[in-house]
Amino acid sequence: MDFSSASLRVLCRIAECGSFTAAAAQLGYTQSAVSRQAAALERDAGATLFERRTDGVRLTRRGLTLLRHARAILASVDAAAGDLAGEAPRTEQVRLGSVPSAGPVLLPAALVRLAATAPQVLVTTREGTTPGLVRALRSGSLDLALLTSRPPHRAPDGESPRLHLTTVQDVGLVVAAAATGGFAGRTSVHVDELVDVPWIATPASNTEPQLGVWPGLPGRPRVVHSARDWLTKLHLVARGLGVTTMPEGLLPVVPPGVLALRVEGAPPEIRRIFVARLPGAAAPAIAAVTQAITATG
Repeated sequence: MDFSSASLRVLCRIAECGSFTAAAAQLGYTQSAVSRQAAALERDAGATLFERRTDGVRLTRRGLTLLRHARAILASVDAAAGDLAGEAPRTEQVRLGSVPSAGPVLLPAALVRLAATAPQVLVTTREGTTPGLVRALRSGSLDLALLTSRPPHRAPDGESPRLHLTTVQDVGLVVAAAATGGFAGRTSVHVDELVDVPWIATPASNTEPQLGVWPGLPGRPRVVHSARDWLTKLHLVARGLGVTTMPEGLLPVVPPGVLALRVEGAPPEIRRIFVARLPGAAAPAIAAVTQAITATG
């Protein structure tokens, strides 16, 4: 077998992006060039590495095996390039992904704690959806990811080997409403009162459900505004333009003019925040970041 570093980088990017087209866009290649690289990899490996599906591309078991080796090979290549250039690593870098709901409060507090307990660790962060962050972990472009799940808290993907998960905290959902609207002065709302209200929600995708509408509401909720950014959603709420659900963990950053209402008449909605990484022993820097996050939670 004779694999070039360029073809191994293509393999990693396809694993992260979940499609040839998205991988080509990030690499600056044409889609056909990435497809040719993928076909050449399979010929060199003598095995099917990619499962081509209607919703994208996934690595087969043999593809995942090659991916693990590709990460190690490329890390060595990059380290060799740094040594030849005379670069002396002064810090230990950890690449951390986070879903948006974990970012405003938990992430800054954890990084401040880490700066005090392990100043030699440099953390770079990126935001994404759960499927995208899981692909990034599998492909080796992230070391850790802050993710959320809903009961019964299944693994974030069905790939093998299973990701290593560390629970940070369980948080309840509440409804955010304007302090001067119909819910003024209240601390709770019955679920039946939420059926006809205007909602502000994150748009759904093929891989992510709609977020923002209280789960299990009967009928078709009336979504009047779609936004992914929490600050946008909460400021729309403050102006009386709709209501949205949010984790209780966001209460410290709620803008003025927003009430947090407990929902009665329905089972509590709990979301679990956890840190995910590849299985096996964690490097000291990764363990330090994980510890800072769990101590904050």
